[in-house]
Amino acid sequence: MDLSELLNSPIGQSIVKSVAGQLGMNEGEASGVVNMAVPAILAGMTRNAQSRDGAESLNKALESKHDGSLLNNLSGMLQGHTEELQQDGNGILGHIFGNKLPAVEQGISQKTGVSMNKIAPLLAMLAPIVMAYLGKEKRQANTGAGGLGDLLGGLLGNSQQGKSGGGIMDMLGSALDKDGDGNPLNDILGGFLGGR
Repeated sequence: MDLSELLNSPIGQSIVKSVAGQLGMNEGEASGVVNMAVPAILAGMTRNAQSRDGAESLNKALESKHDGSLLNNLSGMLQGHTEELQQDGNGILGHIFGNKLPAVEQGISQKTGVSMNKIAPLLAMLAPIVMAYLGKEKRQANTGAGGLGDLLGGLLGNSQQGKSGGGIMDMLGSALDKDGDGNPLNDILGGFLGGR
């Protein structure tokens, strides 16, 4: 399953519904943000997994904590435990994006027209869900640290080619593309991941 399938699946729909309810957004807005935020989180993880240390640290997190079980009770978590979910999510986002997180939030805010004060909690709620989904796929594919890059690439699949409306790379907009290479994620992620 690639990302576009996930976003259109019952899981994707229930995420959109509950995010909209929690943050006082309409479902169209929530859906627009989720459709941009999830690929951004996955792209950040993909960038992390390019280094051996990054891949091993991600692999360890997936094996110890984010094994996919969250997805079995997602509606319960989204109803009663959003604070817990957001706390976990903030840690994940800090690890993935470091001090570039505000730039990612701003890029998504500009593209969707949704205010920053809704983007930040929404990203924090999504990060553990994306990790759980990745954990589940990793278990099914029986992948170790070395195969995470390929697994992530497969999940990003269609969204990178732009099937899900604009593609991940122009998703964050040229405002973030500091070096003009057409890839704002390189700029966002390059700094704290040692640039490639």
